[in-house]
Amino acid sequence: MSKRDELQKLPLYQKAEQIFKITQGLVEIVPADNEFLQETRVRFILENAMIIPAKIAGAQAVELYDIKMENATIIRKAARELYVQAGSLRFEEDISDKDYILLLRKEIDEFRLLFIDWVAGFDVWNYIKDDWGLFNPPGVNAHDKDPDEDIPFNPEDLFDFEDDDENE
Repeated sequence: MSKRDELQKLPLYQKAEQIFKITQGLVEIVPADNEFLQETRVRFILENAMIIPAKIAGAQAVELYDIKMENATIIRKAARELYVQAGSLRFEEDISDKDYILLLRKEIDEFRLLFIDWVAGFDVWNYIKDDWGLFNPPGVNAHDKDPDEDIPFNPEDLFDFEDDDENE
């Protein structure tokens, strides 16, 4: 099974795709002649809905805990913003069908529960120390000595370099 197939079978990704489709429906009911809503809400709503599945794919493509957590943070931010942005549309008189708003918020609530389980499955010990201190596993501090610093590294050991003068 390809990585793409695995991604598409992931319940979190499937829910993200549902959220995106519902968001597309939601923005369709925002009147096109309402420039204020089009410029201030629709653009950001669609942007956040697109970020979520893209970042899930990005997190699934890597094994490192710190990169997965960075993507998870962006996903959480986008989902929370989308929830609030959609909710704010409830107060707009120009929007008659408020069912999309409630449906989208319900899907985001369900997504949150899947997200919690997904993040809990990250391998915390497959990491590179984050010197910024945001995405280190429990017990690892940004001020800790990096254990990889003591590993001697000589790039010439990786390749068989021959002196060109000896071959002539």
